[in-house]
Amino acid sequence: MTKVFMMFKCVLICLAMSFSVLAVATEQSRILATPGAMQIEGAAGGGIVPWAVIGGYGHEGEWGVSAAVTRVNVDDFSLSNAAVLIGIDNRLELSYAHQTLRLGGEGASQLNQLSAGAFPSLTIEQDVFGLKVRVAGDLIYGAMPQVSAGAQYKINKNPEISTELLGAKKDTGTDFYVAASKLYLDVFFERNLLLNATLRRSKANQTGLLGFGGPDDDWQWLGEYSAALLLDRHWAVGLEYREKPELLDSVEEDAWADAFVAWFPNKRVTVVAAYVDLGTIALWQQQRGWYLSLQVNH
Repeated sequence: MTKVFMMFKCVLICLAMSFSVLAVATEQSRILATPGAMQIEGAAGGGIVPWAVIGGYGHEGEWGVSAAVTRVNVDDFSLSNAAVLIGIDNRLELSYAHQTLRLGGEGASQLNQLSAGAFPSLTIEQDVFGLKVRVAGDLIYGAMPQVSAGAQYKINKNPEISTELLGAKKDTGTDFYVAASKLYLDVFFERNLLLNATLRRSKANQTGLLGFGGPDDDWQWLGEYSAALLLDRHWAVGLEYREKPELLDSVEEDAWADAFVAWFPNKRVTVVAAYVDLGTIALWQQQRGWYLSLQVNH
């Protein structure tokens, strides 16, 4: 843990040095909506999938910052998320997200019975530190899609649930991913279409909220996909799908999916609403509900 904070401190020092030579993003910087939104782990992208885009509206020689609060409510769970990211030179992205998962209602009573009172309620918190680097291509210009490589270091702050009850191996883990995104202009009834594919290497159970690894402790390669149709400059609709690992013998884990609407009234504000299907989470099946995110950009 000390090493992580030392590394984070070094990153902050480097950021301070960078800001002395870079300008803040202006209204003339990147095109509206091209940084996407912020997903639940803090990276720029959709709601559940990181894209290759770099967050913030800073272009080359500029920096931008975004902050978002997100709420997901499904049948037995709620997930609250607060995140911030910094985009530098449209090349580097650093992010942090704090997640809180709560089990309520009949689900909490069922857990209390199954654990013989050892876990009368379920609240799990997780910190996610993210890094993303654009390595090739461009979102709009040229034939090649924008390609970025990223990592997300996750710290589960309530490991007794995942390790003692479910059999996870660790309470920390790192996901690695490569994403490719491309915005195709005037391809669908003269509207723009964004396509994204992300390949993730992970041991995270339910993105780390249920720990990392298990009896099957091998790395899993997972596909994540997004498609967004830009109806005009301010509105977009889309679909996302995220494969998930199955590393725990005690519980199932299903893929995630969502259908979203995004509103970009200006470069300062982004609002995303979605219908989400999270499948089985631990002992609770068919977890479906809504997703709402409010983001501010500078």
